[in-house]
Amino acid sequence: MGRFDGSVVMVTGSAQGIGAATVARFVSEGARVAAVDIDTAANESMAASVIGDNPGAEIATYSCDVADAEAQGEVFADVVRRWSRLDVLVTSAGIYVGGPLEEIPMDRWESIVAVNLTGVLVSNRMAAGPMKAQGSGAIVNIASMAAKTSWPESAEYSATKSGVVGITRSAAMELGPHGITVNALCPGNTLTAMVRKVATEIGGTLGMTGSEWLEMRAADTALGRLAEPWEMAGIIAFLASPDARYITGQAIEADGGLILS
Repeated sequence: MGRFDGSVVMVTGSAQGIGAATVARFVSEGARVAAVDIDTAANESMAASVIGDNPGAEIATYSCDVADAEAQGEVFADVVRRWSRLDVLVTSAGIYVGGPLEEIPMDRWESIVAVNLTGVLVSNRMAAGPMKAQGSGAIVNIASMAAKTSWPESAEYSATKSGVVGITRSAAMELGPHGITVNALCPGNTLTAMVRKVATEIGGTLGMTGSEWLEMRAADTALGRLAEPWEMAGIIAFLASPDARYITGQAIEADGGLILS
């Protein structure tokens, strides 16, 4: 028996990284999963791989840009039609851009806000209805340690992830009376494709390779290493589980002790 046997879980940004690891974790514990990502081919490949490791697993893949509120609405409606409920929402879809404050173009700002902030707000809004109707549910929004602290040339990313924490806290207060918990996870640097890309870009501005930059960031942590996506998936599963039913409105730091430095 799995902790999530019979549960319906939706994961946005499911094709890779923390999102993909989260799909695999919930499937391994018995959940039926709606996997939502803008990259259709990568998302279907991820689902096939997870099903290969878990024969008989139920994964429905959806191609959707979370910045498109109407498209998100269609996905949520189909998930509820398919399985008649929604127990867990994990908002893992997100992008990273950065650069000097004075050089931030407004179209780039609007783009990251649309995905990282508006996309999360829409997902939470869409999940509220079915969860309130059934009197239970758990929402886990993926923020970042950039919501807790900031670095130079990261104003756009930090602003959106700080906003995710704000959405989380307000939604937790509003949805709590309906038996719904809402929490945010704030990962430190995790070895995903996005972080490796960031490492290459930022490392290049410092005269370092991407690997050297990652080694430097690992040395900044108390544990002396960076996180693996599956470690974040484990925390997400805990926050969605019955063991965490009295935890809500929190922004959980999972940074390997980075903030201590």
